[in-house]
Amino acid sequence: MERIETAIFETSFVLQNMMGPNCLRWAGELLERVDIKDARRVLDLGCGTGLSSMYLASRSSARIFAYDLWIDATDNHERFCRQHFEDRVVPVHGQADALPFARGYFDAVFCLDAYLYFGARGGFLETHLTPFLRPGGLIAIAVPGLKEDFTGGVPEELCPYWQEDINFYTVAWWADLFGRSSAVRLEDCFSMACHDAAWRDWLKSDNPYAVRDRDMMRAEAGKYFDTIGIVARVV
Repeated sequence: MERIETAIFETSFVLQNMMGPNCLRWAGELLERVDIKDARRVLDLGCGTGLSSMYLASRSSARIFAYDLWIDATDNHERFCRQHFEDRVVPVHGQADALPFARGYFDAVFCLDAYLYFGARGGFLETHLTPFLRPGGLIAIAVPGLKEDFTGGVPEELCPYWQEDINFYTVAWWADLFGRSSAVRLEDCFSMACHDAAWRDWLKSDNPYAVRDRDMMRAEAGKYFDTIGIVARVV
């Protein structure tokens, strides 16, 4: 792994703490398009083990709130302390649709490899996310998705790995969802250039889910999957 990862973390630390395609590459590419240098408070929604939270802290002077349901806040705090981010990153445990923050509290929210689990349904953006951002606040999202909609159902080679609750959609689908919202102004929706590299990093991990995904990605062979980047502003 080059540049983004090794500038802050040892490769072994990244491999040990990834929970999917390398979120550091996703965060780095988003930060090539948006600026958070003047942000005071940033929410990292669905932060997992907090790799992205520490990376965002290293790229700004903001206090980062590392919010996740699956990873215990104490575990993340201990990780932040070991990497000397305890004064910059605040660990919080909770559900995405029950944010325990003041209205208009954040200047920006990043959500990497998590928004598809809760944000693909209508109304989430307006009810559960934008109220906690100031007017003009930034929303930066990266999600796994599809290059094109499947025609005729899930391709045969992917059927052994597919689950009904996988919310993989195309750039056009996500652009339509955000474009229809009166709460935000969609600035960009695009296929991320780091898609292949982020997946290659993940498949090097000995995480059991990464080991399982190796066969899926061999079967997919670059034909179907994409990573979607979304940038929007609260109106």
